[in-house]
Amino acid sequence: GYMYMKFFKKCLIAVLTLSLSASAYGQRSVAEGSKKYDWDLGYEPDKIIEYHKPVPGKGLELHMFVPENYTASAQLPCIVLFFGGGWNGGDPSQFYAYSKYLASRGMVAISAQYRTKKQKATPRNCVEDGREAVRYVRKNAAELGINPDQIAVGGGSAGGHVAAAVAMCPKIDINPSDAVSSIPNALLLFNPVYNNGPDGGYGHSRVIDYWEEISPFHNIREGQPPMITFFGSKDKHVPIAIVNKFQAAVEKVGNESETHIYKDATHGFFNISKGGRDVFEDVLAKVDDFLVEQKFLKGKDNVKKWTAAAIKHYLSSKRKNK
Repeated sequence: GYMYMKFFKKCLIAVLTLSLSASAYGQRSVAEGSKKYDWDLGYEPDKIIEYHKPVPGKGLELHMFVPENYTASAQLPCIVLFFGGGWNGGDPSQFYAYSKYLASRGMVAISAQYRTKKQKATPRNCVEDGREAVRYVRKNAAELGINPDQIAVGGGSAGGHVAAAVAMCPKIDINPSDAVSSIPNALLLFNPVYNNGPDGGYGHSRVIDYWEEISPFHNIREGQPPMITFFGSKDKHVPIAIVNKFQAAVEKVGNESETHIYKDATHGFFNISKGGRDVFEDVLAKVDDFLVEQKFLKGKDNVKKWTAAAIKHYLSSKRKNK
């Protein structure tokens, strides 16, 4: 009976793995019934620095995660990540787990604050702050141990919009005469709302006066950074038709873009707190592959090993705090 159970379990794992990797235009199933964890996996940043004070009072922060033997004299690749929350709110802790993993692979990973509607900011202000975050990192690359020519930008949902707009919408800029470029070298987007146009774009009414300047879909040009994007096929905010149109338009101008659509996944699925462990690991492995392709990272990913250790750390820290 035991051997049979073992065999049955093996088959089940094989079936699960198959459903995760069966790929038609990057379609993946979300493994149901996966255990939920907090999206930060109990991690805290190694360092917090202020980068920008757009209004009097508390400045905006960069929450930095650094590799183990980090020294400020290194020239490491960097990623700046922007949280989601519909331009209304949100928190850098959303990308703490992603940042911690990428730091374990030798990057400086930053989860950045930007103003939201909570601070009476408009979507334009969100993108302005995002642009200043990238500019600050590039300006201070030498002190931060960062290679100024290896700065990737990413984000989820509205933060994905901020990241895409920083890369693709140069007209939204509070310091247009600044000689330091705020354009990233690579783009990683997690169900971004990257079309803000009148025909089914997200949040059009909120950007109606300047939608053509702030909608990444309407600012696709040749020579923009290589990108990877992740979507759920059941995303209520970004219909798959818009995803396909965007991908086609980017390909048409000859830019590099890779899109992955996860079958039956809903908005926010890339967070371990929402999509569960299997999907989180799958997304992270693809992120790692992309960063290796772009020469930001070397070697093989250690996603599975890292996640196992991270979850162990998370569960033990939860027990301690009880």
